[in-house]
Amino acid sequence: MENVVLVIHLILALCLIGIVLLQRSEGGGLGMGGSGGVMSGRQAATAMTKLTWGFAIAFLATSIALTIIAASNTAGGSVVDLTPPETGDATPALPSENLLPPTTSDAPLVPPRAD
Repeated sequence: MENVVLVIHLILALCLIGIVLLQRSEGGGLGMGGSGGVMSGRQAATAMTKLTWGFAIAFLATSIALTIIAASNTAGGSVVDLTPPETGDATPALPSENLLPPTTSDAPLVPPRAD
């Protein structure tokens, strides 16, 4: 079910992007320069704007549906519940044997030069 809603959501997103890019530019930004009429501040509702509103409403509906589906899939689970329980001491155990090779001098260990 989630995959079907997700595919519909992605198709709606692409359609919404396409329909917005196809709309006529009014220029000027913030609604300035529009040709809505002689004394009117509203422009006529064309099929393109109705289609944009339809895609936007459907996109929001699928977004809410995906949120509800994701919330129901978690069903009260918490990340804290997934952590393993602590066992024993918090400090790591040190190895008992010496991991360095035995030396006969007091000089510090230096890696051999690669000449």
